[in-house]
Amino acid sequence: MSTVTTTADALAVPARQGLSSLVLARFARHRPAVASVVVIACLGLGALLADRVSPRDPLRIELAHKFAAPLTKGHLLGADELGRDVLSRLLHAGRISLSVGLAAMAVTVVVGTVLGSVAGYFGRSLDAVLLRLTDAMLSFPPIFMLLALAAFVRPSLPSMTVIIAVTSWMDVTRMVRGQVLSLREQEFVTGARALGAGAARIMVRHLFPNTVGIIAVAATLSVARAILLESYISFLGYGIQPPLASWGNMLNNAQSYFSTAPWVAIFPGLVITLAVTSFNFLGDGLRDALDPRSVQSRA
Repeated sequence: MSTVTTTADALAVPARQGLSSLVLARFARHRPAVASVVVIACLGLGALLADRVSPRDPLRIELAHKFAAPLTKGHLLGADELGRDVLSRLLHAGRISLSVGLAAMAVTVVVGTVLGSVAGYFGRSLDAVLLRLTDAMLSFPPIFMLLALAAFVRPSLPSMTVIIAVTSWMDVTRMVRGQVLSLREQEFVTGARALGAGAARIMVRHLFPNTVGIIAVAATLSVARAILLESYISFLGYGIQPPLASWGNMLNNAQSYFSTAPWVAIFPGLVITLAVTSFNFLGDGLRDALDPRSVQSRA
């Protein structure tokens, strides 16, 4: 028995390596996704190393430099209405916006994966209840839900994360539910059930590994959505409060000065657009690379 198991494991390793190489090759052919990885890495490193690479203290007020134009000495991207360096504030704001995006994504994916797996595997009345709850949440415009929740919660990084996650788990739930519904009657699941495996073991050991691809795509799209929603909330004044900077509240502060100092609004807007677009392209690339039909056809 041990010899058979060892041989099977030895044969499985090259198969897994070949599949991984195929997925990487397919992802590498998606040029926008590859470029997006570079952009996301640069944004992440800029936020992570903001204290070291920022040319100035992002909170330092220098009224003598008020509305300094881009490329002015000491202000590569200009200065805002209080003379604070725009580049330094963008780098530090990236910590807030990206942290909210990644944390909200984690909560969204966990909640959506658990609810979707339970609804898809057990079906019947439990599926109906969870599906109706999901549809009810989807029927409300997310921006109104966000504002309603934000109005009763003190703005902070944890509260923004929870608020965004509460309004974003539904799409992940529906995607995972659909995948589990198609997998639960497959032969490997039926065989595991016949051998006495419980529901929890089947979901963790057999269903979850086969939904990793769709979860990975959902995760990248959730980050983009969370960054955008945080920007909405902060732009409307309900999110991260000054003097802390996020990309959204930098836009909020700049809206009164767009005609006189447009760079104060243009650069935060460009960074938000770049981050959201990059995560969306990354999701597209992962979806193409992890598509089981495409992988199997080339395997």
